[in-house]
Amino acid sequence: MKLDQATIARLAEHLETCELEARDTPKITDEFPDMDFEDAYAIQDAIRARKIARGNRIVGLKAGLTSHAKMKQMGVTEPVFGFMADYYTVPEGGEVKVSELIHPKVEPEIAFVTKAPLKGPGCHIGAVLAATDFVLPGIEVIDSRYRDFKFDLKSVVADNTSAARYVIGGMARPAKEVDLRTVGVVLEKNGEPVAFGAGAAVLGHPAAAIAMLANMLGAKGEEIPAGTLILSGGITEAVPVAAGDAVTLRVQGMGSVSLRFC
Repeated sequence: MKLDQATIARLAEHLETCELEARDTPKITDEFPDMDFEDAYAIQDAIRARKIARGNRIVGLKAGLTSHAKMKQMGVTEPVFGFMADYYTVPEGGEVKVSELIHPKVEPEIAFVTKAPLKGPGCHIGAVLAATDFVLPGIEVIDSRYRDFKFDLKSVVADNTSAARYVIGGMARPAKEVDLRTVGVVLEKNGEPVAFGAGAAVLGHPAAAIAMLANMLGAKGEEIPAGTLILSGGITEAVPVAAGDAVTLRVQGMGSVSLRFC
């Protein structure tokens, strides 16, 4: 680690305040160019602790940077991970207030819910599928707190990987009944298709992202508990949204889920 605890606490307060007040900030590595990934996750952990102390619950986990091409571009070998607080949850067909966000975008995802704990090292796709209770469609609303959506990897990890809101819905299916590599998705905005993809866009198989998360947590002596909701990462590029937009995700054999922006 390069940062002391006082600096980590200060940066966590700063980033969370930007989130809660919907105001942007330059990326934090402008001020602290030598910070490392351990620092970045320590800041994220401090943000999570602030929310828990305020009475919020952590209701799930999420993966980001789940494209092999993007990882190569950024010079990393694994995705980044964050958490989801209770107030991020949007009911199926519900509304997201744009006034509470800075520059929101949406991503189509496959959500996993576990029925058994997952722990690394050595976690793999087969272990993830065996420990999965069901999968279902999900839309993540990402909203980086960084000005003009410009950031580096350490800054985005510290900012809880741009987590903001999410909705899950459609038809819950046992993972063994769905070929998650080939399952097709269509993201629609205001009734028009705007993005297409298949599950293999996420690390070749969405369960690979869950395995990597379990292995990263295992290195810290932690695990993914049974009953955990995990968003496995964006299948397509993120699509900008604004007030008045309605977004629907359709997943082959798994139904659809939608939300609106007001």
